[in-house]
Amino acid sequence: MSEITRPASPDRDARSPRSPDETHPRRAPESRGFRLRARDIPQLIAALILLFLVIAAIFPALFAPGDPLAIDPAAGFQPPGGAHPFGTDGSGRDLYTRVIHGAGPSLLIGLGATALGIGLATVLGFLAGLGPRWLDFGTSRLIEVLLAFPGLVLALLVMVISGPGAFGATVAVGLATAPGYARIIRGRVREIAGSGYVEAARVQGRGRVRILTRHILPGTARSLASLATLGLGQAIVWVCALSFLGLGVAPPAAEWGALLNEGRQFIATFWWLTFFPGLFIVLTAVSATVLGRGLARTDRSAS
Repeated sequence: MSEITRPASPDRDARSPRSPDETHPRRAPESRGFRLRARDIPQLIAALILLFLVIAAIFPALFAPGDPLAIDPAAGFQPPGGAHPFGTDGSGRDLYTRVIHGAGPSLLIGLGATALGIGLATVLGFLAGLGPRWLDFGTSRLIEVLLAFPGLVLALLVMVISGPGAFGATVAVGLATAPGYARIIRGRVREIAGSGYVEAARVQGRGRVRILTRHILPGTARSLASLATLGLGQAIVWVCALSFLGLGVAPPAAEWGALLNEGRQFIATFWWLTFFPGLFIVLTAVSATVLGRGLARTDRSAS
């Protein structure tokens, strides 16, 4: 006799739907807590490095309580180790103390140059992106002419006018980086101005000021943040390059580029004089670049 299959109860099928575990037995429950992804780890490390450098720039005595200008001729050219983790220079000054105290001038000049470049580029980019065609044409041609010069060469030309020193380096690097930022900002502004929601706001009779403040400015804010973070690393490298050439912060001040300039003649014999200042320059530039690219990727995914 064949086995009679018992039909399913209609009451159970109608009133008791299958649980998620029965429908998808292999599906793991999703966690709603914070989960650190693998691609976020480099950004986290970069943010921690920049945070350490910012604290060292504001409060250098927390990490190096000594005097960066104190000399001890008897302790000159000591290798790293013991009481001098980064060694000493020819005058017996502790290199670790000088590198930590050098974060302040390097970051301050780099931040000032980045702020100047981003501010000028924002004005040029908005004029070209929202202005009439003749203004867009003229501004775009000016940007292209400035971009024809290599950035560091343009900074050197500006320093001929502004003069050497910390202020001259800030102005030179800021003006030299502005054309590249302006072209990016112009493209972003024109992209937002031609988007569907801005066109809808125009159809609804919104004024230009309201469209600018409610749509275009917020839409470019994230791009400006990522652009400024990316530009900070480049600005610090250029500032240190000018100091290395003797046009920025003058020795014996503790500044990374000036420290490289002091140690370049001993690079074959006393390697630590250039290694540690160069290491901090590279760490700052790489950390700013990694963090800036992470912000740019977030901006693209949000737009």
